[in-house]
Amino acid sequence: MAGKNTTAARKSHRGLNRCEDNMTIEYLKRGKSDAERGEDDAKTRAVVEATLKDIDARGDAAVRDLSEKFDSYSPPSFKLSQSEIDALMARVSPRDMEDLKYAQENVRRFAQAQRDSMTDIEIEMQPGVILGHKNIPVQSVGCYVPGASSRWWQARICLSRPPVSRACRASSPAPPFKGEPNPAVIAAMHLGGAHEIYVMGGIQAVGAMAIGTETIDPVHLLVGPGNAFVAEAKRQLFGRVGIDLFAGPTETMVIADETVDAELCATDLLGQAEHGYNSPCVLLTTSRKLAEETMQEVDRILKILPTAETARTSWEDYGEVIVCDTYDEMLQVADDIASEHVQVMTDRDDWFLDNMTCYGALFLGPRTNVANGDKVIGTNHTLPTKKAGRYTGGLWVGKYLKTHSYQKITTDAAAAEMGAYGSRLCMLEGFVGHAEQCNVRVRRYGGINVPYGEGAPAREAAE
Repeated sequence: MAGKNTTAARKSHRGLNRCEDNMTIEYLKRGKSDAERGEDDAKTRAVVEATLKDIDARGDAAVRDLSEKFDSYSPPSFKLSQSEIDALMARVSPRDMEDLKYAQENVRRFAQAQRDSMTDIEIEMQPGVILGHKNIPVQSVGCYVPGASSRWWQARICLSRPPVSRACRASSPAPPFKGEPNPAVIAAMHLGGAHEIYVMGGIQAVGAMAIGTETIDPVHLLVGPGNAFVAEAKRQLFGRVGIDLFAGPTETMVIADETVDAELCATDLLGQAEHGYNSPCVLLTTSRKLAEETMQEVDRILKILPTAETARTSWEDYGEVIVCDTYDEMLQVADDIASEHVQVMTDRDDWFLDNMTCYGALFLGPRTNVANGDKVIGTNHTLPTKKAGRYTGGLWVGKYLKTHSYQKITTDAAAAEMGAYGSRLCMLEGFVGHAEQCNVRVRRYGGINVPYGEGAPAREAAE
């Protein structure tokens, strides 16, 4: 087996801090170390920083230079006109268009159900004091999807879902495929509700959407997955614009026991390893026999897989095979790794659903698989990577909405009572200016003469 293998028993995984002393976790295969991955990240950061500065300084000229360099694509305008969109969609076969619409409808229905679960609220806390919140659409979104070496049409369907928020303007850049716009990708973007479609990719697309150029308006929010350079660009642009999450290279984990076989496990691992050269893929199991057979099966499939060049590199550099004694141990290791995609195939799949807390998305049972989640089933597949599943879920309808609170006092009595409490608490903290905001209401609406710069008297406030 190629790669960095070890059979040394260890008591904890990289960063794991919840394992008991008697836990035995055996690594039959390990990937790159944290230090090696850190070196790769540092190189990426430097490239992205220089590129974004160039886009900020030169605008469209920088974007065009980058597009010519990386995509061999330099059209009169990167933004597609409606006639160009129509012409590209006309090239999509009826069968492909039907498949696109089927997947689109699944995504739309699930997104609408999610949106329906999010309601505005208003509550009268006490007589005359009303609090509430409203869910307001983000006004402009840049929906980015990778595509330098593939078509990724489904991602356009999943991303173009500020659907549910119709006030949102969705601009979607799509990298050219083999030097030209891909008809199926453009069709998916158009069906998904993109208002503007640009043919560009990489750092230049993310940078142009966030920074703005002479011909591209900046957006308020960036969403979508990408390679390491795109993910780093989003990280550096955060603050200038909002982002959905840090969606880096695809990650997959298979949690399995003896109820499934090596072919299923190996196929599910390599199905995601083919995404890129740095896509972590981890097998976590209680069966050493299954672990060893899966490693052999990976070797067999890599000899016949058309995308083996990419998948093999990911497997050798980032693949891991971990054998645990118990399901509880597997749960702890899985939560620590916090993988983007977690395929669970055990005799207790729902137990993992009930108990796992850190992941991107779960795929439960052997009938389910990550590819269905990526392409057609209806859930969004822009998911947290690099342990971000510890503090966030994936992209969903809620990311396109902002929840804003509001307050309203409707009676003089409530204004005086709330103001008196606020006045005294402000003075307790030493904020006289704050206290006077309260005091002026106590004077006007409560008829109480509060000396300037003092807290409202408690006795009079209660009357």
